[in-house]
Amino acid sequence: MLKHAYVTEKATAQLDRENKLTFIADVEDTKDDIKKAVEEIYDVTVVDVKTLVTPKGQKKLLLRFLATIQRKTLHQDLESSDGVGAWARE
Repeated sequence: MLKHAYVTEKATAQLDRENKLTFIADVEDTKDDIKKAVEEIYDVTVVDVKTLVTPKGQKKLLLRFLATIQRKTLHQDLESSDGVGAWARE
């Protein structure tokens, strides 16, 4: 499913300003599959999933969350893991 979080200055700013988080995922995954997995694992409400395939052939995801309180919990989960959280165990 998800490979790792995509952490850059721009991605971090989007998390703080717009409740958006960026990941790299398998190219075969659909938006619905990704949305359900993130909502189930992190107990957050995903409002929107945008995807693009980079020139390197990686699928980049931009997930928008409902509330800032949820964002803080998600941010703590990501900091306590290797950047993927529960997906690293799959």
